[in-house]
Amino acid sequence: MAKNWYILHTYTGYEQKIERTIRLRLESKEIDPSVVTDVRVPVEELIEVKDGKQRVRKNKFLPGYLMIEMDLPELEWKKTCTALKSIQGVTGFVGTNPSDRPRPISADEAKNLLQKAGAIKGEKPVRVRQTFSVGDQVKIVDGPFATFSGTVDEVNVEKERLRVVVQIFGRATPVEVSLSQVEKI
Repeated sequence: MAKNWYILHTYTGYEQKIERTIRLRLESKEIDPSVVTDVRVPVEELIEVKDGKQRVRKNKFLPGYLMIEMDLPELEWKKTCTALKSIQGVTGFVGTNPSDRPRPISADEAKNLLQKAGAIKGEKPVRVRQTFSVGDQVKIVDGPFATFSGTVDEVNVEKERLRVVVQIFGRATPVEVSLSQVEKI
């Protein structure tokens, strides 16, 4: 037996409630804590810039799903799976028929999801909510070009960067800035 991560499908919006229910059942030994070792709702931190203020909020990047780390036994797996599926709001495991043994996700997939959620030690990724498009009028609020205004020329979503054309000494000059350094006018 080896620990693997599984994806449990739930009703959207009930993820935290189901996570709490699983944790309570683990404490009361209704679900064997040696089998289910961890439960997580995959969330990421998202920075929104509104009115010149940065707000950090948590965003579920897999709404309707929970990650469960289990050391599923070969023979008694149905007992644990039935206990999990009997929780109100749980529809089943992803990728399997209800009567079949659940299949774990690959180690790489689990690592990527846990990194995105900030569960693995190291730098926790924080994503900036991208609300800009080419042609938008923006004001730079941070960095060396603070107080300059300009027009968005290019949006790079992967790198979370913008190229903004600003007027410096009467000439149109492209400046590359982070999404968190600008706000719409």
